Amino acid sequence: MTDPTRAFLNGRDFTRIARAIRFIEQHFREQPRLAQIAHAAHLSEFHFNRLFRRWAGVTPRQYLAFLTARAARRALARAPSVLEAAYEVGLSGPGRLHDLMVTLEAVTPGEVRSSGAGLQLCGGFTDTPFGRALIASSARGVAHLSFLEPGEESPALAALSAQWPRATFIRQDSAASVLAGQIWDPRPGSPAALLLAVSGTNFQLKVWQALLEIGPQATTTYAQLAALIGVPGAARAVGNAVAANPVAWLIPCHNVLRQDGTLGGYHWGADRKRAMLAWTGLSHAHPEAIRAPRQRLARAT
Repeated sequence: MTDPTRAFLNGRDFTRIARAIRFIEQHFREQPRLAQIAHAAHLSEFHFNRLFRRWAGVTPRQYLAFLTARAARRALARAPSVLEAAYEVGLSGPGRLHDLMVTLEAVTPGEVRSSGAGLQLCGGFTDTPFGRALIASSARGVAHLSFLEPGEESPALAALSAQWPRATFIRQDSAASVLAGQIWDPRPGSPAALLLAVSGTNFQLKVWQALLEIGPQATTTYAQLAALIGVPGAARAVGNAVAANPVAWLIPCHNVLRQDGTLGGYHWGADRKRAMLAWTGLSHAHPEAIRAPRQRLARAT
């Protein structure tokens, strides 16, 4: 059995996890050993295995099997005669990820015009599964969630202030920690839904709402998003709206990929986007993909 509670990581540990995920995704066809993956993360095998399992709910080898199986299914869908799928693959226990019902509630036009005058925001800095974050909320809901690297607290606060220049901000790291728990590690009896109180143009709000409706486990493209909101051909404008998302993760802009399926850009870094997609994929892994691999995939010749 795996530990059902995933780890909230400081910036240094998240960097190691992200480095390992990048290495596994780049080298999964070589089926690297645990020692090789741990070396890429600059950790001992024991420490790395324990850290990764706490974060993902599975071991690095199980994540490797998950990636291999996913690639095999895609290959078979394209060319069934090329590969012979003799893999029973998967994970021995995907970590728990609470499927939050997230409701988007835009701030009023008056609040936008007043730049937040009279608005009180409470929050601060906390560790998350994806490193350090600044989270702030008002009485109406979560208004801000951004990630940062070590030493970036001042710029992060400045960005929040620029978003709500006339709002009052009460620094309470403990409140941010509670919010992080509701978002990533819900306990029995915790709220089943989160409200988002964000400001944006009508176009931005349509894009963000579409991302929420698609759901956290599904990827999409800029062109698909544009078609979904009724403006086909406006992929570039959709991309700008995605980049302006004020509540990272909760509005799953990390799920937007390029047309060719590659990662594309992400405001909080490609490594973090890769880790988010890995986390979501593991958490929503189908039950038939929850067994250890029995034999190797036949290579195409």
